[in-house]
Amino acid sequence: MLGRLYLVVTPRPGWSFGEILDRTERALAGGVEVVQLRAKDWEARPILELGERMLSLARRYGAPFFLNDRPDLAALLGADGVHLGQGDLTPQEARRFFSGMVGRSTHAPEQARKALEEGADYLSVGPVWETPTKPGRPAAGLAYVRWARENLPEKPWYAIGGITLENLDEVLQAGASRVVVVRAILDAENPEKAARAFRERLYGVA
Repeated sequence: MLGRLYLVVTPRPGWSFGEILDRTERALAGGVEVVQLRAKDWEARPILELGERMLSLARRYGAPFFLNDRPDLAALLGADGVHLGQGDLTPQEARRFFSGMVGRSTHAPEQARKALEEGADYLSVGPVWETPTKPGRPAAGLAYVRWARENLPEKPWYAIGGITLENLDEVLQAGASRVVVVRAILDAENPEKAARAFRERLYGVA
């Protein structure tokens, strides 16, 4: 079962493994329910080394651990899932050697429909707003979130892209009940406090 608050951990230049893991643990303590490691430009060995430690950390908090892009490394790690972009393997291809959950990034309705046909377990829908995490990617906007609310009733989906505590209500009002967050938690001065604030809003706790 996938929860509503999903954190993508994108290591920042100059951060040690210790810094990355500390911020991730504080976010988990604050209520993050799914964790993904996204290390786009890293080679396989450091991804595996950090992934092993992050997987162990996620297990302690009962959170599923996903790896971005690399079903081969996800299989080696024994990760719970892998998240695939539009330029990565299809869910069908990934399942040839990875047996965990498979998520798929989508930026338009036709991509969402295709991902479901290909067997994705969940989708990300966005980016709602342009974000430096995905430079050059135009925003899909709240209209795509509204479309997802009306047309994606069977599989879990997450709104993603530039979501902060300041604009979270707009995303929820458009119909999202699950969100992916990067900077607003990972880069926060207090990741635990930031995660708790997101969690409370998502579950309607005052």
